[in-house]
Amino acid sequence: MTDDTAAAPATSPATDVPPRVALLGTGVMGSGMSRSILRTGLPLTVWNRSAEKAAPLADDGATVAGSAADAVREADVVVIMLFDQDAVLEVLAEVAPALRSDAVVLQSSTVGVDGTRRIAALAAEHGLRFVDAPVLGTRGPAEQGLLVHLVSGSEADLAVARPVLEATGSRSVVAGSDAGPGSALKLACNAWIASITAATGQSLGLARLLGVEPRLFLDAIAGGAADTPYAHLKGGAMLSGELAPSFALDGLLKDVTLMLAALDGADAHDFDTAMLEALRETYAEASAAGHGGDDVAAVGTVFGLPTSPDA
Repeated sequence: MTDDTAAAPATSPATDVPPRVALLGTGVMGSGMSRSILRTGLPLTVWNRSAEKAAPLADDGATVAGSAADAVREADVVVIMLFDQDAVLEVLAEVAPALRSDAVVLQSSTVGVDGTRRIAALAAEHGLRFVDAPVLGTRGPAEQGLLVHLVSGSEADLAVARPVLEATGSRSVVAGSDAGPGSALKLACNAWIASITAATGQSLGLARLLGVEPRLFLDAIAGGAADTPYAHLKGGAMLSGELAPSFALDGLLKDVTLMLAALDGADAHDFDTAMLEALRETYAEASAAGHGGDDVAAVGTVFGLPTSPDA
């Protein structure tokens, strides 16, 4: 997949007609993805349980549906971007009878291994075409069409979904031909995100505690083998106390919990879960202190970093 946007809307295989798209869930990620879809000229209908979150997308050219079933009724591709597996199961059960038989469902919520298994089973029960398609990226990449899609599904279903994947992402990593590997890869990727975010906060907090200007840590790693843009992105937010969410801390806490749950069902006798358990405890501490709705950078507050710009 590329991030280039064409002058004319992308089309599905064997047809010159742009696919009609429905997107269910217009939170931070869903709204950003919606605007990226609309920029390419694809017709889009959106729905959100809290209607006020979907309403602004009408100004960008989306049709706002009054129900999830109404949103998907004419869609060729349906994107689901909700918080957890329970929300996805509820909404998918609601819309399944209204879906066209040839529509492809892109399930982009982070729901873990067991959640994906349950959702795929529900899709199969209704005879739906289903692609496991979580994403890497936060608010900015969603709004810019620069997400990385971690997909697993049949070649035929991916071909139908390609215009939507290209509208919202810079590339796709194909993890398998059946539902499951995409979500498993997403957990592995988010384990890295959880680790490096907490480690950045720990290093900044340690520098501060030992009497060193914390920003010197970021200066020290800049350009070296240990450097990563993510440390500077989240480290800068930690130092400024600017914690407006691009990825909410409670979302990452949920994902770490999903990782541990997946290991419970895997042959994990040689996998030490101590680090994941420590990460869960650390993010849970930040959440309990009132930072669950803040950006994941709020994990730095556990290490004595600012809780707000005024702190």
